Amino acid sequence: MPLRPPLLQIRLQHHQPDFPEYSQMIPAQTLRLTVLILITCTPLLRSAQPPDVKGASVVVVDAMTGEVLYQRNPDEKRPVGSTQKLLTSLIVAEKGDLDKEVTIDPSDENAEPTTLQLKPGTSYTRGILLTALLVKSPNDVARALGRDTGGSLDDFAQLMNQKAASLGATSSHFVNPNGLPADNQYSTAADMAKIARAAYANTTLRPIMVTKYLPFHYADGHVHMLRNTNQTMRENWFCTGMKTGYTDKAKHCLVSSGSYNGKDVITVILGSTKERIFTDSARMLKWALGLPQETKSPAVKATRKIRKPSPTPTPRSSHHKKNSPSGNQPTT
Repeated sequence: MPLRPPLLQIRLQHHQPDFPEYSQMIPAQTLRLTVLILITCTPLLRSAQPPDVKGASVVVVDAMTGEVLYQRNPDEKRPVGSTQKLLTSLIVAEKGDLDKEVTIDPSDENAEPTTLQLKPGTSYTRGILLTALLVKSPNDVARALGRDTGGSLDDFAQLMNQKAASLGATSSHFVNPNGLPADNQYSTAADMAKIARAAYANTTLRPIMVTKYLPFHYADGHVHMLRNTNQTMRENWFCTGMKTGYTDKAKHCLVSSGSYNGKDVITVILGSTKERIFTDSARMLKWALGLPQETKSPAVKATRKIRKPSPTPTPRSSHHKKNSPSGNQPTT
């Protein structure tokens, strides 16, 4: 007759006094195995407390389900700088026809300080301008795409607000496609998370946002190498991109996404500092993805060894950024 494992009796109270009929007999070996599995898996679970990050508003969500993993002042209305270019790019991508030629208008260059200084009358495809917008964040490109897609900047602003509302971002109001300061223009961390989820799900935008360097070919034939403004993405293998932003009022903002082991998350940090924004975003992504804060990867070291190809010598040596004149505020 086979031997049976020893039994451990556990009484289930069910909020009532002990009675034999509420007891179950569980093999001790099974109980020990269950405890061992729980102990072993505990380090893999996301820690209960998120890292201490600097920012006026912070939201972390599951990119697939929208579940809120962490939030601080999620509904505070504030300027968000160039992070709203995620909405601009989403509208352009959904419009499609990315091979269409867009002719630069003189009014497009009224968007200092960060521009590509595109010459009026020259033409570029909608697709290459969209890529440059998400990589380097030039404000003149945002104006050109908004004017081309909406017919006018005012009409494009209406498209932005309609699209935001359709995504549930009802606490926002947008006035221009680039995020430069404007009266009655604002959003919230919660709304930007909703917009970011839609951008993350767009198959046109996803591969653009992980582009670290873009050789931009000007109409006159010369090439300028654009580096992605998102340092968190450039230096962390688990970060899958999204968008930076800055103005004096918005302060430093960053919407970042990350992926690991089948989990996708999005972090929104608004109103931070230059010293903290990229490291804090990386720390929050690690927390949400269940990665140790000391996570390192050969991919990070390899990225830092990459040297940008030297641009073709040209007298126009600063096409991607101009100095900010008095009264203007940079947005990236």
